[in-house]
Amino acid sequence: MLFDDLRATIQAALGSLTPSRAQQLAKDLMEPGAAKEQVAKTAAELMDWSQQNRERMSTFVRREITQQMKAVGVATQSDVDALKKRVRDLERAGGMTASGKKKSTTRTRRATGSSRTASKGSSSPSG
Repeated sequence: MLFDDLRATIQAALGSLTPSRAQQLAKDLMEPGAAKEQVAKTAAELMDWSQQNRERMSTFVRREITQQMKAVGVATQSDVDALKKRVRDLERAGGMTASGKKKSTTRTRRATGSSRTASKGSSSPSG
């Protein structure tokens, strides 16, 4: 019976403890004939305790995963975002578009085309 109570308490700490389950667990842990207010207070404390332990466990798991990913050499999302920003900044500085083509290429062609038109007009015999 003590082992079952211990198992229920541990499950409450790690799992999702419902209010009805907390109430039942509080009744099981309290002395027989305990006041309803005392049982309700204990149930509320169990709910709080369970929530805090779930948050602690989530934080622990999150940290552990982050450490393992760093140890393996996997880039984080913030690492990837920083690299994307750096590439965009370098492309802008180099006058390139996101596709890797130079922006000035189109302008150069237009300028070249208009100078050809101008030279055709100046080389005409009627000049």
